[in-house]
Amino acid sequence: MEAPESLRLLLNGDDNLQSMLVGAVMRKIKSRTWKKQRYFKLQEDCMTIWYKSKKAGNTHSTFSVGDVEAIREGHQSEVLLSIADEFPADRCFTLVFRGRRGNLDLVAESAEEAQSWIKGMKKLIENLENMGEREKLDQWIGDWFKKADKNNDGRMNFKEVQDLLKMMNVDMNEHHAHRLFTMADKSQSGALEDDEFVLFYKMLTQREDVLRVFQVYTADGQKLSQSDLEDFLREEQLEGGDIQQHAKQLIERYEPSDTAKALNAMTFDGFLMYLGSAEGSIFNPQRRGIFQDMGQPLSHYFISSSHNTYLMEDQLRGQSSVEGYIRALNRGCRCVEVDCWDGANGEPIVYHGHTLTSKILFKDVVTAVGNYAFKVSEYPVILSIENHCNVEQQRVMAQHLNHILGDKLLKSTLDGKALNGLPSPEDLKGKILVKAKKMGGLEEAFNGMVEDSLTGEVSDEDEAAEIDEDNLHRESKSKQRLSKELSDCVVYCKSVHFSSFKHSRIHSKFYEVASFTESKARKHLREAGESGAEFVHHNSRQLTRVYPTGFRTDSSNFNPQEMWNAGCQIVALNFQTAGEGMDLNDGLFSQNGRCGYALKPDFMTETEKRFDPETPQQRDNYQPIILTIQVISGQQLPKVNIKEGSIVDPLVRVEIHGVPMDQAKQETRYIENNGFNPVWYDTLRFTIHTPELAMVRFVVEDYDKTSKNDFVGQYTLPLSCMQQGYRHIHLLSKDGTSIPPSSLFVHVRFTELE
Repeated sequence: MEAPESLRLLLNGDDNLQSMLVGAVMRKIKSRTWKKQRYFKLQEDCMTIWYKSKKAGNTHSTFSVGDVEAIREGHQSEVLLSIADEFPADRCFTLVFRGRRGNLDLVAESAEEAQSWIKGMKKLIENLENMGEREKLDQWIGDWFKKADKNNDGRMNFKEVQDLLKMMNVDMNEHHAHRLFTMADKSQSGALEDDEFVLFYKMLTQREDVLRVFQVYTADGQKLSQSDLEDFLREEQLEGGDIQQHAKQLIERYEPSDTAKALNAMTFDGFLMYLGSAEGSIFNPQRRGIFQDMGQPLSHYFISSSHNTYLMEDQLRGQSSVEGYIRALNRGCRCVEVDCWDGANGEPIVYHGHTLTSKILFKDVVTAVGNYAFKVSEYPVILSIENHCNVEQQRVMAQHLNHILGDKLLKSTLDGKALNGLPSPEDLKGKILVKAKKMGGLEEAFNGMVEDSLTGEVSDEDEAAEIDEDNLHRESKSKQRLSKELSDCVVYCKSVHFSSFKHSRIHSKFYEVASFTESKARKHLREAGESGAEFVHHNSRQLTRVYPTGFRTDSSNFNPQEMWNAGCQIVALNFQTAGEGMDLNDGLFSQNGRCGYALKPDFMTETEKRFDPETPQQRDNYQPIILTIQVISGQQLPKVNIKEGSIVDPLVRVEIHGVPMDQAKQETRYIENNGFNPVWYDTLRFTIHTPELAMVRFVVEDYDKTSKNDFVGQYTLPLSCMQQGYRHIHLLSKDGTSIPPSSLFVHVRFTELE
């Protein structure tokens, strides 16, 4: 397959890409001792990098440019830092892959060559991101064609096509497949070439489900006139605003035929392209960017937060790595945890205390946070420090914070801000806040009244001691001394011990932050007067952090929804662990520019309102809604089992996560042996009492009558970000990365409960 049109144009005058096509020998580095030469080369399709060992033998590996998420120049990974004395930074770079695949660390022969690959890769990635839907699909088909064309002759006989259909998760009647094959084989050569295969694929993926919708709105059966399209947008998609203008734009943007465009009309192809695009997706594009008021106090937002950020795997033996911080921050996380212990040579270290997890330097963590804090969001980052260090090493911690972060570190209250409430994310843009123990309060600090060596119980939040909730063992809590320098780094996030809501109401200060394990938080939820109302009220004026209990040694997560229902802002999850908890977190924070802050509904922030998640019907303006979802069809679901010949039996489950009354799950029936284009037309209905807090999670599973169903894909979003009408849901993999072109096609309606 050759490169798509847009890439051929790119290649023409780009020396970097030309030299990548020739290829280069670079060192692949895995550790200080493992450094091997490999020959790397960009393939003709401009989409694949091929590489092999210099030794004899013909084994080689490839990866797709689309799998690369970012390129880091210089010594920006632990592996490259470890060999910094051997290879200069200008020859080193790191390719970071999507999902959970490890990084690729490379050293080029010269600085020029490194630049050539860095610039070339960046250009290819950027080009991929700008590719149109049509080109992406052609590209995807081309990738499959290459995989299946075993003898590399650029053609596929019927046997190869059948194998390919299996690989693509299609279980097709041989007779039907053969008929399509013959129709596509225009040259009657008994094999399909490039464009014949594309034609075969298009016939194979005829979307009857979309055709049905198209035919309801077309007057002549061939195309939608602009006014037909306006009717569709008004009646089905329930769009408001200037519909005439919008219909014009959609034709302009998605209609492939110039003839139809000239008539201001949309063909079926264009209609399909629109429905498969971002505008046709279930997520409302107007909620993608920052649309919320960012000027309210910090306590009014849910904040994307990570627990044991340094761990890449489990809590007992896993690897600690600076990479954990980089990945979390790049996912929009705004509160990271740093577990500090005394290290050798007076340098504090970070690891999971009392376990076999590996150790990293505190200063390396601070450097990584400084470098990556504001790459995807300019709103503040909170460093949640769990401090087990002696006073000397605490001083070193304070020095590193000041020295490495410089102006980014918030050292004093904001100018002119009265001392009566938390500042807003807007006020704190570009700032890093330290959450830790502090001597005295802001008021004393404000008047310069703090004594020098106050004693504080520092390890109050120690998670190793946390198991004592169940009296397994109480660690003797020593009165540990706190260094003034570290105490001075804490401004708006002073860690305190929580005694009761009543005590807090009378005594607590807005800048005090209590931390709870999930089980303690549940206990307080049960004990809070009128159940959760006290908790919600407490969280309207100060921050609360909730983290997984110490018993979760596998780094599993609890469901964060229960804590958000109580208004807890810093609900810390193990970002390294895929599953329901992280799906909900990614879903909640996929809105508002993915900036890591989501504004709570106003009934949770207005202090005179009393909202209780247990009795949502008691609040003002209570208006439950009925959510009706018709699950119509699925497209190209990924294979679960790599086993020969196994095809999925897909079913779709829709889950509502919200206040207790709204928790619900319903599923469609399963379709036998079809992961390619299953059709359900099953309707699911939910009554939702607090739509403002509801999250909707779509899960596709492979039905299995004898054992647990296998996970196929999922997509999670806030109910408030859902668009109505006919929508595609672009599925994500277990770890939240996209798996194009897998999707579901659904119809969504909200109606008020009469």
